[in-house]
Amino acid sequence: MPKIADIQETPNPNAVKFILKEPVSHGTSHSFKTAEDANNDPLARSLFEIGEVVSVFYMDKMITVEKTDDAEWDEILPTLAVPIRAAETVKSSNGNGKAAAAAVGGAIAAAANDDPKIGQINALLDEKIRPYLASDGGWLEVVSLEDSKLTIRYEGACGSCPSSLTGTLMAIENMIKEEIDPEIEVVTA
Repeated sequence: MPKIADIQETPNPNAVKFILKEPVSHGTSHSFKTAEDANNDPLARSLFEIGEVVSVFYMDKMITVEKTDDAEWDEILPTLAVPIRAAETVKSSNGNGKAAAAAVGGAIAAAANDDPKIGQINALLDEKIRPYLASDGGWLEVVSLEDSKLTIRYEGACGSCPSSLTGTLMAIENMIKEEIDPEIEVVTA
C-alpha cells in the first residue's frame, strides 16, 4: 500500500501530482483519458470511480490526477488519497527498488522502431525534456516519425496544459531541429 509522501501542484491548475513512498509501476507509464480506458487497471479505475476525474497518469512513484473545472481540490483531494493509499505496491524487478524511468520511457519506443533517428530523438527527450515534464506531473511519448513529421503525445498534467501545446512544443521542435534534423516538424497526437 503506497503511502503518500507529498502532493504537489502542477502548472496545470486542474492537475495535481501525488509523490509516493513506494512505486506503483517500474519505468512504464500508464495514461488513462477516460473511465472506460481504465476498466482493466484497478488503480486508475478506482480514481475515476470517485467522480470529477478527467484523467489519470502514473509512473514509478508518481500519480497525476486531473479533475474537472468545477471540482474543488479541497473537496476531492481527501477522497483521491483513499484509493492511492490502497493501491498495490509494485515489487522491484531489478533488485534495488529503483527504475530509470527516463531511460526506460525512450528506450521502449526506440526498441519498437529500428529507425536510428527515433533513437536519437528519444535519447534527446530522455536527457533534456522528460525529466522536467515528470517533475511537473507529466510525460511525453513519441507516437511516430513519418517523413519529417514527428508526432508526440503529452500525458499526465501535460496532456491538457496550455503551455505544453505552445511553448513546450515549440522548444522541443527547436531542440530537435538544432541537434538532430533541421527538417523535422513536431506535432501532437
